[in-house]
Amino acid sequence: MTPSSSPARPGVLAVVESQLSNFGLTPLRAAHELGFHVVLVSNDPDRYRVVSLAQEVFARHIDEIVRTDTNSVDAVAAALEPFRAAGRLRGVMTVTDYNIPIVAEVAARLGLPGLSPQSARTCRDKLLMRQACAAAGVAVPGFHQATSEEDALAAADRFGYPCVVKPMTESASIGVTLCRTPAEVRDAYREISGKPTDFRGQPRRPGALVEEYLIGFEVSVESVLAGGERTFLGVTDKALGSHPHFVEMGDTFPSMLSPSVREECTELARRALEAVGHDFGAAHVEVKMTEKGPFIVEVNGRMPGAEITQLIREATGIYLQREVVRLHAGQPADLTATRSGAAASRYLAARESGTLTSIDGVDLALRVPGVVDVDLEAHPGDTVRPAESNLDLLGYVVAVGDTTGDAVRRAEAALGQLTPRIEASAGTRGGGR
Repeated sequence: MTPSSSPARPGVLAVVESQLSNFGLTPLRAAHELGFHVVLVSNDPDRYRVVSLAQEVFARHIDEIVRTDTNSVDAVAAALEPFRAAGRLRGVMTVTDYNIPIVAEVAARLGLPGLSPQSARTCRDKLLMRQACAAAGVAVPGFHQATSEEDALAAADRFGYPCVVKPMTESASIGVTLCRTPAEVRDAYREISGKPTDFRGQPRRPGALVEEYLIGFEVSVESVLAGGERTFLGVTDKALGSHPHFVEMGDTFPSMLSPSVREECTELARRALEAVGHDFGAAHVEVKMTEKGPFIVEVNGRMPGAEITQLIREATGIYLQREVVRLHAGQPADLTATRSGAAASRYLAARESGTLTSIDGVDLALRVPGVVDVDLEAHPGDTVRPAESNLDLLGYVVAVGDTTGDAVRRAEAALGQLTPRIEASAGTRGGGR
């Protein structure tokens, strides 16, 4: 075969880091299913091999791995330059908050589709996001960037107790704490400000964010901006664990709330996205509904994480990962729902600290009608603890139904079949729960 008659090599779709979860690996699978040459760009690709889907995705859906400093725009751009020079690079994307601004800068530099760098930076940084929303008259809790313990205590006094103290550039609820006393504010501030880098080794903004605590329930609003038009896919009900942490314990799509409440949350999300300048692709906006109405919790310039994209697919038929890959490759997305159902996820957490010896009941969970997925992310021998962030969760179940209520009851029934067996650490109760 002569060179002129050789088949064209497939275009390259690069994924720069991802979330440390099954969801995080699904864009790689989706890109490969679309026929792209899939490149994972990472400073530590082996970190993803602990994820349940890793063996399949690494073996079948990743064509090439490029190691580079993914905390550097210059390094990522240089790593992708050979593909661009060869005329093969079609898109670059990420679904992890830590790399959204970096990927946006790289896409802009290389002339590829993507979120504007300024919007990416605003979505990424909770302080910048709060400031942009407040300036646009979008409801956010009272907030203050504290740069000393005394500053944090003064802000807490101003907002009243309890208040929330959190880092400004973390994800997965890492370091977010409800503080009921000055001592707890001081401890939370010290814990956050004492760490100069975040979970992925990037510099943290100095100090901590002190916020007014919003009493109410939380939802998220899922949308996609394509071709200048924003499509709202729906509202997700979110279940959170007990304080002082804010761990996500389950999601339900579509929301069971009344149409008026869903519309109110969606409208606030739309205004927040305009305030931060969100101008491309998927968005995941977290909203807290209180007695004073809805308030913005977070604005994320990416697809929803955890299992929400799976819930959307099960409920509507929309394969969001695939459609977002298409957008990043400059192709039109199809966001047409092909069915009308419901789906729910529920997450398993340890009740005590220790060494995990087993998780019993998977076979029973799978026998619950409507259950479509039971996944364990923790394994025998792992050290576990009661969840302080989403990273501490042990696994999840997903169930479907004709209605939201059906899906929720099935997911909760399935979760109830799972029993973590834990060899307690010294000083804790014996036996697994």
